Amino acid sequence: MKSIPFVIALRYLLGKKSHSAVNAIAIVSVAGVAVATAAVVCVLSVFNGFQSVLTERMDTLSPDLMVSPKVGKTMENGDSLAAEIRKIKGVDVATPTLTDNALAFYDGRETPITLKGVVPDEYSKVTAIDSLLMAGGSTLQKAGTSNPALLSIGLAYKLSMFDYSQPLMVFAPKRTGRFNPANPAAAFVMDSVYVADVFQSMQDTYDENSIFTDISFVRDLLLYDLEATAIEIKCAPGTDQDRLLDDISAMIGPEYTVKNRLMLQEVNFRMVQIEKWMTFLLLFFILVIASFNIVSTLSMLVLEKQDSMQTMSAIGMNRKGIASVFRWESVLVSLIGAVIGLVSGALLCLLQEQFGFITIANSGMEGIPMAYPVRLEITDLFITIIPIALITAICAWVAGSFAKSRI
Repeated sequence: MKSIPFVIALRYLLGKKSHSAVNAIAIVSVAGVAVATAAVVCVLSVFNGFQSVLTERMDTLSPDLMVSPKVGKTMENGDSLAAEIRKIKGVDVATPTLTDNALAFYDGRETPITLKGVVPDEYSKVTAIDSLLMAGGSTLQKAGTSNPALLSIGLAYKLSMFDYSQPLMVFAPKRTGRFNPANPAAAFVMDSVYVADVFQSMQDTYDENSIFTDISFVRDLLLYDLEATAIEIKCAPGTDQDRLLDDISAMIGPEYTVKNRLMLQEVNFRMVQIEKWMTFLLLFFILVIASFNIVSTLSMLVLEKQDSMQTMSAIGMNRKGIASVFRWESVLVSLIGAVIGLVSGALLCLLQEQFGFITIANSGMEGIPMAYPVRLEITDLFITIIPIALITAICAWVAGSFAKSRI
């Protein structure tokens, strides 16, 4: 007896209606749910893809672990602290870096910069900076010029610096001493670097206004001795990074903080996640709007089948059983639309992931992925099912209540 409402509902769904408008609206209802469901799957997969790209790009200039002072900007004697960290089992390379703001001047153009001093032969092991050089030119340790530097592509564009044989002037304010209004130039330390190459990391944090050069040059310019703003660490292959993070924290004490790569990029990942779920919420409302078609379809079907409802009542089916027919009808419409949407959305994502037939507009620059990055995750499919199930339950309740009121 329990299967009778389902069989009748299936017959109503597949059978020909007396009014063709009901058939058309039913098709539109299924299509609306299918399109909205496919859109949810595709959008979530695109955000997964961008997160993957962010993770891959993050690997290039972010160390495995980074030690920084908990209070203040610099740590005293960064070289000796790096040497102590190198002794910890699991540490492959530990190198001091010094980062601060400065001003670059070239050919009448000036712009604020982020100046980062590194130990060249060590920093190239901690990060993949050498793989980001656009001209395939010299690395810092092989440049063969005095004060070699690597410029970010954004800074090179701002300064229109294409002649690497000309020096780039760098100014930094003196950290000590008094300011003399009669001679403001005396408040700055000036030196020059020569561009060894230009890099592009696909991260605005680095690409906009960064200069990498030898840490000794930066210390001299900023009037430091052995200070460092961070110790960047590369873990040995096969090392448990979380355990190594705890070991380093225990060794250096509470004056410093130790972060892994994910912690360093926490803000970027959080923004991607916020955008992902805000978009999911908007698409959820689109699913709700699409469900209105289901309610209207079922309402028209109830009106069309009133004679059949009287017949079902005459043969002994109670009000609850008759309402179940239209509840099952609502479930079937939602289920068909959801299955079509999930399958088509997953198929589109897999095709894009494999062949990349949808490209990013104006993405002809070297290093920018031409195809929209997509990564389909099974968990997203299950997450998509949750709002569909909720909407289906509400539509089924509305359809059953309306059918009861018409008996």
